[in-house]
Amino acid sequence: MPDVAWKGLSSSEVAERVEAGQSNLVKDSTSRSLAEIIRSNVFTLFNGIILAAMVLVLITGSWRDAVFGFVIIINTGIGIVTELKAKRTLDRLSILVASDFLVRRDGRDVEVPHNEIVLGDVMWIRSGEQVPADAQVLRSWGLELDESMLTGESRTVRKGEGDRIYSGSTAVSGMALVQVDAVGEHSYAATLTAQAKVYKKTVSDLNKGINTILKFMTFLVVPLCLLLTWSQIRTVGGWQAAIATGEWRQTVVSAVAGVVGMIPEGLVLLTSLNFALAAIRLARRNTLVQELESVETLARVDCLNLDKTGTITDGGIAFDRLIMLDGAPHAAAPDEQATLQALYDLAYEEQPNGTGRAILEALGEQGYAPAGIDVRIPFSSARKWSAVGYPEQGVGIVGAAMSGGGSSAFTVPGGIWYMGAPEVILAALDGDHADVLEQVNRCAADGERVLLVAHCPDTRHVDGDWSWFESDPRLLASARPVALVLCSERVRADAEETLAWFRDQGVRCRVISGDNPVTVGAIAARVRLTGDRRPVAMDARELPEDIGELARVLEGVDVLGRVLPDQKKAIVQALHAGDHVVAMTGDGVNDALAIKEADLGIAMGNAAPATKAVAQVVLVDSKFSHLPDVVARGRQVMANMERVASLFLVKTVYSALISLGVVLSQIPYPYLPRHITYIGALTIGAPAFILALAPNTRRYMPGFLRRVVRFALPGGVATGLSVLFAAWLLPGIMGWDIADSDADLASLRATCAIILFTMGVFVLARVATPLNSWRGALVAFFAAAGVAGMFIPFVASFFALQVPTGRTLTATLIALGMSAVIFALCLAVVPHVWRWAEDRVHARRRS
Repeated sequence: MPDVAWKGLSSSEVAERVEAGQSNLVKDSTSRSLAEIIRSNVFTLFNGIILAAMVLVLITGSWRDAVFGFVIIINTGIGIVTELKAKRTLDRLSILVASDFLVRRDGRDVEVPHNEIVLGDVMWIRSGEQVPADAQVLRSWGLELDESMLTGESRTVRKGEGDRIYSGSTAVSGMALVQVDAVGEHSYAATLTAQAKVYKKTVSDLNKGINTILKFMTFLVVPLCLLLTWSQIRTVGGWQAAIATGEWRQTVVSAVAGVVGMIPEGLVLLTSLNFALAAIRLARRNTLVQELESVETLARVDCLNLDKTGTITDGGIAFDRLIMLDGAPHAAAPDEQATLQALYDLAYEEQPNGTGRAILEALGEQGYAPAGIDVRIPFSSARKWSAVGYPEQGVGIVGAAMSGGGSSAFTVPGGIWYMGAPEVILAALDGDHADVLEQVNRCAADGERVLLVAHCPDTRHVDGDWSWFESDPRLLASARPVALVLCSERVRADAEETLAWFRDQGVRCRVISGDNPVTVGAIAARVRLTGDRRPVAMDARELPEDIGELARVLEGVDVLGRVLPDQKKAIVQALHAGDHVVAMTGDGVNDALAIKEADLGIAMGNAAPATKAVAQVVLVDSKFSHLPDVVARGRQVMANMERVASLFLVKTVYSALISLGVVLSQIPYPYLPRHITYIGALTIGAPAFILALAPNTRRYMPGFLRRVVRFALPGGVATGLSVLFAAWLLPGIMGWDIADSDADLASLRATCAIILFTMGVFVLARVATPLNSWRGALVAFFAAAGVAGMFIPFVASFFALQVPTGRTLTATLIALGMSAVIFALCLAVVPHVWRWAEDRVHARRRS
């Protein structure tokens, strides 16, 4: 090794690199600032319409008619708080753990912080440390890295001279001297972090539908508001008379009543509140929802990509069993207990890998402890085996536990014991071991990790001197296979039941892993990923690069192994190309890009910070079994929100129809903004919130807006016509002079409010069906509450309500009867007209 490598950089060289910006400092930034978050939530189309309407009403001095404006504050507050929480999470995002590292400078070892490492530094990587920057190995002393967070491969990787190591991996054993060749934003971990930090708003079909309604209403509201104002001014004798008498204030309030009624402001608020409530309920089950809109996505998922490690398995390795091989030809063939003792000693290294730790843990619980050995050859990924040497006479063990219980004395035969990759060891031994190799392959096909234990009892040429073996470790051809050691990844106890639930719900699950496809396929079969059918496994290195072709291949594949991070992202994109709504689970940094790309990213609680930061949902206790609860909660919210959205859209339909009728017939607006506030709260807002909490597991399907409009049209048209007919006919029946008498106009508006309330109850009953349960009681309660409010002086005064008496009561009953007939006719006729219109549109598109 060149002397400069041992010396490292000089102080002046370090200063030059820092000046040139070649340090390991990464600038933390997200794509959205605090000002941008506030601006995006405050300056929305919805807020603009409501605020303008509220300001107009406040200018008139009629503050009671402006209470609808409070929905802006609540809705905006929910949005800002949610996105600020997401921003804080992204700001804390870091793949790398900030700590001090040992670097050689000016010929000495010095501790420097993570951010002060510079390009070209010569650095020590020691067991237990996370690699802070990309580097090349100058010399290795048995360095093994856990790169699972970067690649998804659960096995540790041995690194030798000339090999590259990447930031974000962790040293699990050994040490190495390395030279840094990429720092800061140019390092592998920083590149992944930068891509993961890009802010992405969850797409909500519900919010898209609401925004479509708002955009449509904007084009309708502005001209209609002007027309309403003009028509109301006409009813009081023109602009001069309106300004002279102060009637302009009432005309503004009347125009706002039409505008506010057309905007489903309660639906926007209820959506945010229900998303938030669903998030609170899920939090009680250790499931963190980081973006409220993702609750809706839960309901639409039809494709779930599962990372094996950390999702189906818990990432740990378990020692399953020892299989003794029959037919050992030599007389000193060891028994099972002696072999288990040798296995324990073989695993008892200074820095055992995951398999070694699993063996030590399992056998340690059975009472095994280290025995006296003469020599140890540690496991090497280059050799693929480890070895221990016992004295020629063997080692006697007294009082050791037996696997079946109790204890006994036994002797571990002397000689050399090997443990390692079966194909490597068997290839070096004399004789034909095809039957053993076939048995190994059968076990591997079942998802087991298979190691071979071999024993060479012939130590006559050793004579107690092991220096020849230490200086030149080798497999002796005279050794004989003794046993197979079977280990496997620990499968989560809840995995099979959870996957069965998803199958029953019509959600296609796939396992995507960086591990060997045979191993992953076997684990998938063990948890019955595809039920009775054996999963189809494929090596990701054989996948096409074209997204369209990849989408076709994926339709027939259940398990993918050897998947790279970019491929995971491409797989999600290919499923999107097939019109699937994709959820992706994971725990490693290698999953972060795919989780970001998916419609719904789900991270385990023990996942890397980068992965948890970009996921919309985090399973805090890392239990895969929470996913059915997560999906079911999303389905409940969305299925019920579709039901109650019809209530709000009914108000939009009848408000638009009434406003149009008022403009065309030049009559005073038949009710006040405070009327719509009172009636909307009792027949739409409060009952809708309760209905949205009802159990419902129906999978959500796209087309929210079309279904809601189709359901809302009959009720909206019926309500609008009922109020208009009452406003047109009642003044003549009752002899009211609504043009010159404020009292008569107040009576008409109070009566129309009663009609509006009654029709609202009819619509609520239709939405809440079936009524033979608590739903019927719900409708009855709010109907009674609305009637009771008219008899409470403060409520009646605040909302301008009147109890009809005398001839007014008779006229009101007549109007209500007429409204019931109109409602029945609209329910029968409007759906047919809607279907006819849809058929015409489809026919025109086909032609």
